[in-house]
Amino acid sequence: MKPHIVVHMMSSLDGRSLTNGWNLDFAFDLYENTAATFEADGWICGRVTMQEISQGTCGSVIMERNSPGTDYPKGLAKRAIPRTDRFVERNADQYAISIDPNGRVVWKSNTALRSHVIEVLTEQVDDDYLAYLQSIGVSYMFGGKSEIDLDKVVQTLARELGVKKLIVEGGSLVCGTFINARLVDEVSVLILPLVDGRRDYPSSFEVAMEKWHAPAYLKLMSIEKVEHDAIWLRYKNG
Repeated sequence: MKPHIVVHMMSSLDGRSLTNGWNLDFAFDLYENTAATFEADGWICGRVTMQEISQGTCGSVIMERNSPGTDYPKGLAKRAIPRTDRFVERNADQYAISIDPNGRVVWKSNTALRSHVIEVLTEQVDDDYLAYLQSIGVSYMFGGKSEIDLDKVVQTLARELGVKKLIVEGGSLVCGTFINARLVDEVSVLILPLVDGRRDYPSSFEVAMEKWHAPAYLKLMSIEKVEHDAIWLRYKNG
């Protein structure tokens, strides 16, 4: 039992995905508008992207872990908290699913971009972090003891919340990991009209070499020229 999973990314012509310094005012709206056409039940991002969203700094350089406003209150847990999934909202219009193994994202509320937040954690997370999530009404679930099993995660979302379609929106490691795990049904990429030659910046899909399995072969579904000279490519799993 697995939802239909779409990876949706935005990149330069040379495959860079980090938008810092691009100075394209239209890029975020173009990305969000194309993402909305998938009408997904939930959208998934990794810790760094979600921390940016939670702090209102999406598209800028992420604030440091110990900067003011980027740490959660300690001492909330008065006892050990069971490592069991906790879904506060089971009928949300859409879910914001944060892949955050160690519990680092500091949410101000249980909503992100009008979507109910679900933290995906490992069992190694601190009790204080779980107590903090409970205090602000954020849902959470466990994807494994020490590492996230994405297959388990998406099956739980389908079984417990009736999720039928998910869109993975970054960053590069999360998108690459979904591809590497062979969980993706469709790949969608917006190619923007610029070249970004910063070789240390991430590509759209990245996987640690020791975890890489094999290339993912795809079949072209459509090519569309959209606004601002961008190209929208869509592929299905080959």
